[in-house]
Amino acid sequence: MVVEGSTTIFLASPIVIGKRKGVMKTIAAISTAPAVGGIGVIRISGDDAIAVAARVFRAVSTKKALCEMQGYTAAFGYVQNAAGQTLDECVALVFKAPHSFTGEDVVELSCHGGLFLLKKVLEAVYAAGAVPAEAGEFTKRAFLNKKIDLTEAEAVASIIAAQSDASAAAAMSAKEGALFQKISQINASLIALSAHLAAWTDYPDDDIEAIDTAHLKNVILQAKQESRELLETFEVSKIVAEGVETAILGRTNVGKSSLMNLICGEQKSIVTEIEGTTRDVVETSVRCGNVVLKLSDTAGLRQSEDKIEQIGIALSKKKAASAGLIFAVFDTSKPLSQEDFALLEAIKNKRAILIMNKIDLSAVWESSALAGFGKRIVAVSAKQAEGYEALVQAVEEELGTKDFNPYAPLLATARQKNCLATALSCMEEALEAIEAGLTLDAVNVSIDAAVSAFLELTGERATEKITDEIFKHFCVGK
Repeated sequence: MVVEGSTTIFLASPIVIGKRKGVMKTIAAISTAPAVGGIGVIRISGDDAIAVAARVFRAVSTKKALCEMQGYTAAFGYVQNAAGQTLDECVALVFKAPHSFTGEDVVELSCHGGLFLLKKVLEAVYAAGAVPAEAGEFTKRAFLNKKIDLTEAEAVASIIAAQSDASAAAAMSAKEGALFQKISQINASLIALSAHLAAWTDYPDDDIEAIDTAHLKNVILQAKQESRELLETFEVSKIVAEGVETAILGRTNVGKSSLMNLICGEQKSIVTEIEGTTRDVVETSVRCGNVVLKLSDTAGLRQSEDKIEQIGIALSKKKAASAGLIFAVFDTSKPLSQEDFALLEAIKNKRAILIMNKIDLSAVWESSALAGFGKRIVAVSAKQAEGYEALVQAVEEELGTKDFNPYAPLLATARQKNCLATALSCMEEALEAIEAGLTLDAVNVSIDAAVSAFLELTGERATEKITDEIFKHFCVGK
């Protein structure tokens, strides 16, 4: 409780982020990709990080003892094993607590990027007193040491997994706190309500003004509306971050493989005039506008006595069932067939774009023939590479990514979505309690539950089980 003049302000109880339990050992891991490269980095973090590094690193300059170096400084030298054998040239970069990624003392040893060499250096670091880092343990320590919140920690994984400019920008925006700030802003109004209601209930003898019911409802409704708008970002954000499974379907010889090659900008599928050329599913990933499409070129849909082709057709149907987006291809130079109409019927409840192919040839039907099926229609000549821009626009409109703003607060994980959905449900319960005429302390139970869900989302009240589950999916070394 804080007193300012004649006004008494009740503050919510302080929130405590999970504390470090026991002695945190000094950890080490290779932080660069498990592939040969020009450089490889071994990261060491913990109270003994500098001492451990000093046991394997010898600076060229005798004036460069690691323990005496300031943070954000580097030294050139050599790494050696316990037997004194020189393993490689090395640059040691020192970060001192709390001004490091993990909030602990950190040393990064940059060596040549040979996998065998890096493993030998890492073995020397272990022999010098470090222990192997667990998956995501460096980022987990950054969270536990309050260097980042949980949404920022999850954004680290999103940055690593980014496949497009939009997904990289969205992940970096989250890393810089866009989602945390939005959640905190929504939650602040509920925390203030909860604190006032708790004070009014617990201190009846004090001169605390009761909250007007209309004001109470308005605050909850505003928080609910902002939460719902944020929840609606999840699907599009997920598509931008992860891409979408996309199946190219159609009867034989309508130009599915040519369309695949058009989208990819190179030959991925064999194209011939022979019907049934594609018998297996050809898969690749390609950026289409601001979305990564995980494309599958499938076998033509038709009745066939060929057992191998039958297997391909079965795989096509399986891909169609699991795809998040369908490119249904039709040949405008030939009349629509029974197979075409069967395809239209099969995808009527699927997210799909109808593609009129071969517009470079004389058309025997117009787009009006497909207009009644309620899908976006794009005209292309896959063979002549015409219509690609229109297809990109249709994809972005169909997936809702056309006006995607990567710098806005966005939900990035199912965990975040579930926490926000729980908060929304609790706010709805609070409003129902108000409408039912329940006491304000009963209303506050639901408000407190919403606050807790928001705090779980940001990690301010995350359990050890939740944090362990999140970080175990990170790569070792991050």
